[in-house]
Amino acid sequence: MRHHPRPQPTGPSFAGRAGLVLVVAVVSPLWSAPEGATGRWEGTVQIPGREIGVVIDLVQDSQGALTGSATVPGFGIKGAPLADVVTQDREVAFTIKGALGDPRFEGRLEEKGTLAGRFLQAGNTAPFELRRIGPPEVEPIPQSTSVSHAFEGEWRGETELGGNQVRARLTLANRTAGPAVVHFYVVGQREHDLPVDLVTEENGFLTVRSPDLGGVRYEGQLRPETREIVGTLTQGSFEGSLVLRPNATTTQGHP
Repeated sequence: MRHHPRPQPTGPSFAGRAGLVLVVAVVSPLWSAPEGATGRWEGTVQIPGREIGVVIDLVQDSQGALTGSATVPGFGIKGAPLADVVTQDREVAFTIKGALGDPRFEGRLEEKGTLAGRFLQAGNTAPFELRRIGPPEVEPIPQSTSVSHAFEGEWRGETELGGNQVRARLTLANRTAGPAVVHFYVVGQREHDLPVDLVTEENGFLTVRSPDLGGVRYEGQLRPETREIVGTLTQGSFEGSLVLRPNATTTQGHP
């Protein structure tokens, strides 16, 4: 009896399919979200020279689609919404919106209870691995607030990001009701008037966030004794210490 060779599969390998997540999402947007992807996932992204700890919460909404939030403790990020969440079989992809330059996670659910794959941000790629640690605890989307009177006025400072000198200028003012009005400028090779999608202040801690330039974020604490805001300016994966001091021609909450 003659034995015929068994035909080999000709479909794309895992590596090929992982790279096609976004393409398939466009062609077939009606994927159902697998229940296996829901939960609280904790792990690290292996950036060269450092690890970034992340917590991802994935939950099914009333329509059966996956949604969720991200927490990145090392960058002070809590409750950043997930966007463009897509799944197929064991593959899961999502974007952290409005933080760290909107990085993309493309991974695969493994039988050992992990979600592992690649982290993509600004043309760079790094591996990640997350492990499910419990049920999802999706953080509410943060809402902008007013600021204490001591923060009102114009503040200026300088720092270094990615080897480049950067000057920052921040103007804060309250209105009769609602969140504070913010003007946020950074000057490197040229000046950028950044749109602000979040400003919060609580107990002297200020956060200002812009989705522009790959995601820019300033977090600082007011030091009343020196009239300084001491904090960190982050753009994408770059960060630098930034102390803001009042412009001599303005007043921050003082007669």
